[in-house]
Amino acid sequence: MRQWNIYTPEGMQDLLFERCHFKRSLESNIRRLFMQSGYMEIETPTVEFYDVFSGNLIPQEDMFKFTDPQGRILVLRPDMTIPVARVVATKIKDDLWPVKIFYIGNTFSYNEVGGGKQKEYTQAGVEILGISSPEADAELISLAIQALQKAGLEKFQVDIGQVDFFRGLMEQSGLSEFEAEEIRELIDKKDYVGVEQLVNSHDIDPELKELILNLPGYFGSTDVIEKLATKKVSGKALRALEYLKKVLEILEDWGFGDYVSIDLGMVQRLNYYTGIVFRGFTYGVGYPVLSGGRYDNLLRRFGKECPATGFSLGINMIMTALERQNKLACPFSCDYYIIYDKNARKKAFSVLNALRQNGETAELDIASMDIEKARIYARNKGIRKIISIDRDGNTEIIEVG
Repeated sequence: MRQWNIYTPEGMQDLLFERCHFKRSLESNIRRLFMQSGYMEIETPTVEFYDVFSGNLIPQEDMFKFTDPQGRILVLRPDMTIPVARVVATKIKDDLWPVKIFYIGNTFSYNEVGGGKQKEYTQAGVEILGISSPEADAELISLAIQALQKAGLEKFQVDIGQVDFFRGLMEQSGLSEFEAEEIRELIDKKDYVGVEQLVNSHDIDPELKELILNLPGYFGSTDVIEKLATKKVSGKALRALEYLKKVLEILEDWGFGDYVSIDLGMVQRLNYYTGIVFRGFTYGVGYPVLSGGRYDNLLRRFGKECPATGFSLGINMIMTALERQNKLACPFSCDYYIIYDKNARKKAFSVLNALRQNGETAELDIASMDIEKARIYARNKGIRKIISIDRDGNTEIIEVG
């Protein structure tokens, strides 16, 4: 039998020094941005009951499942938004509403929805609960853009869709809920031939049929909205367009208009979204680096009626993008390596503490290295200087080179 004790499971990875340091720095910068914007951090368990995610929220085949001693099914959390909704609906006091929350944590998906062949990946996300307004959605998207900037990405784009526009067209068409979901899945899979076959099999107004068939082509600037407003769009679909237009106007005032575009063919896989949805893309990776949207009905599952909107950043995917754009820099380095004679140990400790109190990074030799071994060690670790302290307490600073 093959031994697996030196391997990691498929889709899981070790993160070594420089990448781990960069990842922590990235998470720290994003955490600081969220806190400066008035959001409070929350942490939920890595393991949840399967029931939290059941009910067509996430396909069960996507989840890592196991049982506890009582036979109850547990899962490694495949999503962060749903546990946050559970917590907010059951544990947040009324005096905190509206609630602005952020989180940074690992999620797990058996079918690699995070891209990059990873089954464990880190998400940093934000949720606004208790407000249904274009201002809330616009603030969320603006925060997502600022987070991508903070991560070091310069060229990226956020595509914004409107789930209610699609649902409004389905209501106008008279298609059943089952048929509408079938069309949504076909569009999500980019199976436009399948969409055409399904639409043509029903007696739908020709202009409305054309609108549905052309959904993937409604992409670009606000001109798309103006163009659609002249067509046979009414009811929920028309209100969805008006809402989207308001969000875009606010983003223009934020100064982020150049980063966003409209994509009305976007119909998310996770079916708890109810309004604005969006995804962020950059060059170098074929998957979104962020995704989000409005989910006004999700908290109802946990006993509370509450509008909500949120997004999550894929930290691993952002790192992959930065690496492919040659921006994954900032390797960890220590400023000083201190070697000393044992008779000068107190002096060595004193020098070490003084350096650290001044904000320098310093490492003490605990392997009794001579200067040549210390040079090799320091060079391999990127340490710039060695401080050598002799038995009389005399110090010498040596450039490693």
